[in-house]
Amino acid sequence: MKIEILFFNDCPSWKIVLHDLREVLGKLEINTDISLVKVETRNEAMKYKFIGSPTIRINNIDVFPTKHNDYGLGCRVYQTPQGLKGLPTKEMIRTQVEKILLH
Repeated sequence: MKIEILFFNDCPSWKIVLHDLREVLGKLEINTDISLVKVETRNEAMKYKFIGSPTIRINNIDVFPTKHNDYGLGCRVYQTPQGLKGLPTKEMIRTQVEKILLH
């Protein structure tokens, strides 16, 4: 199993997502490493099909798929129960992780 967070430094939300993802994995008793993939250039964004920071991928699949394909260095926006935010909620992360890994 391969779990990654793709990010770039100008978007601080990735640190919170890393913490939340670790917590979710711990509660689900999933013991695996999380790789951090730092995206620094437009070319890297194209290579990784990076639609914004932070992006969580499990086995190369975006945990929050979107039809958006404007790859580049920018902060990603998520539709949460509280409206548009720069990161998904812990519950959103848990739901998607369970959907991908436990079903």
